[in-house]
Amino acid sequence: MSTPPKQDLTPLLERIATALERLAPTPPPAAALDSADAFVWQAERDVLEPVESVNRVDLVLLQGIARQRETLVDNTLRFARSLPANNALLWGSRGMGKSSLVKAVHAQVNRDAKKNGHAKLALVEIHREDIPSLPRLLQSLRGETRACILFCDDLSFDSADTSYKSLKAVLEGGIEGRPANVIFYATSNRRHLMPRDMIENERSTAIHASEAVEEKVSLSDRFGLWLGFHNCDQDTYFAMVEGYAKHHGLKLPPKTLQAEAKEWSITRGGRSGRVAWQYIQDLAGRLGKKLD
Repeated sequence: MSTPPKQDLTPLLERIATALERLAPTPPPAAALDSADAFVWQAERDVLEPVESVNRVDLVLLQGIARQRETLVDNTLRFARSLPANNALLWGSRGMGKSSLVKAVHAQVNRDAKKNGHAKLALVEIHREDIPSLPRLLQSLRGETRACILFCDDLSFDSADTSYKSLKAVLEGGIEGRPANVIFYATSNRRHLMPRDMIENERSTAIHASEAVEEKVSLSDRFGLWLGFHNCDQDTYFAMVEGYAKHHGLKLPPKTLQAEAKEWSITRGGRSGRVAWQYIQDLAGRLGKKLD
């Protein structure tokens, strides 16, 4: 009786190994933080995409927010020098320069880096909808030598949203916590990052009203620095317009400039830094001037 030939299992084992490699999670790629000064986190691919030209205005052009500007510059300088610094929440009225201030402060601190004796900071923007991927982003940044400002614009949560838990653990909770080379700056129209009517509704229907929203409201408490932005008065609005006009060389008699800016703000239903900039864009177009 003949012995059946032995079957070569090598091809089968190779196919099994290949299949297991596909199923295994791919570790996040190393952050190429030396390739640029600003990046956008692309959560679907787990990569940092360099931004060659950041959309921002010069720090000196941000009028009416002197206290907020000085406080954020000081906090960012301490972070750049490896000194204790706080996560910051910039909250308040729309169009008053919250996100513009973050980007302008980053540019100013980097511009003065050599003079102040510290390395340049990287600015990494994460979109609101990508907050659940925050732990993966921090994993890729942890251990990097370059310090990073992690920035989320227009951050807020609704009643059905549980992604705030990812951010809450990162800011101060969790075993690992926030990496020493990362600070988190966020802007929001809401001081507590959730709608007021939702807070009141949960308080009125809960058995223990004081505990009903504590978990969500405590998220904002994890920002050590709160900077409030409020609607500006007419004088501040005019200062914004005049500052922009002077910086971009837009020649118009002061009384005409103020009259036009006032009329523009009326048609927009309010005064803010954003409204002032929109007027300047219209004025530059009419004068045939390009803005830097």
